[in-house]
Order: sequence, then C-alpha cells, then structure tokens
Amino acid sequence: TGKRLSATQLKEMLKGVDGYIAGVDEVTAEVIASADRLKVISRYGVGVDNIDLEAARQHGVIVTNTPGANAASVAEMAIGLALDLTRGMTTAIDQTRRGKWPPITGVSLKGKTFGIVGLGAVGRELALRLKGFEVRIVAYDPFPNKEFAAANGVELKNLDEVLAASDLVSLHLPATAETRGMVNAGFLAGMKRGAFLINTARGELVDEAALKQALDNDTLRGVALDVLTDEPPSASNPLLADSRVIVTPHMAAHTDDAMACMGRMATEDCLTVLRGEQSAHRVV
Repeated sequence: TGKRLSATQLKEMLKGVDGYIAGVDEVTAEVIASADRLKVISRYGVGVDNIDLEAARQHGVIVTNTPGANAASVAEMAIGLALDLTRGMTTAIDQTRRGKWPPITGVSLKGKTFGIVGLGAVGRELALRLKGFEVRIVAYDPFPNKEFAAANGVELKNLDEVLAASDLVSLHLPATAETRGMVNAGFLAGMKRGAFLINTARGELVDEAALKQALDNDTLRGVALDVLTDEPPSASNPLLADSRVIVTPHMAAHTDDAMACMGRMATEDCLTVLRGEQSAHRVV
C-alpha cells in the first residue's frame, strides 16, 4: 500500500503466518498475541521501535533486523540534505521554474563544524563521507566507537558540546525511551544560533512544536526532515508550510543498493529462523 500497516490490518494478515517480513508497521502486543503460528518477525530495516519486543519475547517470537544494510544510503541522503539546506537548492529550483532568476548566496561546508548525534552504522558512514568536504567533525554517542573516531578525525564530545560547536547537526540515533522527544526546547536552545538541523533517523526524536518555535525565534536557520512524528503528515502540520524546512517522504534508505541488501538480509534471516537455525541479526 505504500503506507504503514495498522495493528487492525496486521491482525488479519498474520493469521496462519509463520514468518513476517516487516516494514515500519504497527506490530503491537495485541498483533503478536493474535498471530497463532508466528515464529519470526524479520524487520526490513534497522529500527524496531514499532515492534513490541517484550510481547515478542513472551510469545517466543524471534525478531531480527538488517543492521548496516542502508547505512551508506542514509548517510548520502544526510549529505544531500545538508547541501540543499546550505545552498538553497530547493528554493532556487522552484523559483527558476517559475521564471525567476534569484540571486541566492549559500553557505559553504568547507571550514564549518558538522555535528553527528549518534555514531552508529549511519553516523560512521556519514563521517567517512564528510572528510572530503574539509569540515571539522564532532560527534556524540552514548557508547562511542573510540577506535573509529581516532582513526577518522572525529572529535568525541558530550551532547551539549556538540550542539554548541556545530554549524550543522545531523541526527542518527534510534527511537528509544531515552531518545524520544530529545530534540526539545532545551536541546534546540543549546544549538549554535543560525545552525542547521537534519533528521534522517526517526521522527519521534523531535518535538515538532519546539522545532517550529526555534525556527520562528531564528534560533535555527534551516531544517531538513526525512522523517516526521506522523507519516504521512497532516496537511495542517505547520512545518510543511515553512520555507526554511525541507521535508522528504522517509526516502533516505530507499536506494537500489540499500533496498536490495535489506530485502536479501530480511529474507535470509526469516528463512534461517524458520529452518530452526540461529540468525546473526537477532534482536530478541
């Protein structure tokens, strides 16, 4: 359907099903309890925040995901959004198509400080690709890979230090109890005035009302969001009407390479579990 499947839809679909390859669908405790034969949920992607993992554990349902499969593609998207924000490409294209020839002066990445919040698979791929832009890279991660950082010129700092130093901040953390809503008024107030924010991770990380307030207060110069709290968003979402905000439809992982890799990994894991073997990518 191209849309996230609801719990009601899944309850009907999963009757008599042994293995389920899941997108970002609403796999609640009720769904898992009603799936009479389900043995494995193989997540097509990395995030498992839409799956009730405790319910899966209680019902003996194995959950797997596809770590690293889309990391390069999401990192590429983050860089693309950073360039669009700093050079005003979306605005320039739109106005030029309207017959205008706008004098737009952009912001160069060279010499700027780029903050990465979350130095997991995607964050590391982003850091590797940023080195060619001659930026200073600073990063925060609750469990940082110090060897990677040292080998690739990434300065590890606490979150407040990253926010205060960065001209651009890119989010790459999963949605967990600790990270949901972390981009709140306090987080945004800690950012350098006039900085740019990019989110290709999860919409649940961001308090969208606080984000709009930060834009209206000129705390932020621009925002790029590939993910939102509600997807697809309501037409009344004020971020959609703000010219300083670039919104894309959760497409960062949707490249030929990433989708082929995720599909292959998810299928292999599903079949591995159904054969009674151990998956290398088991979550629970």
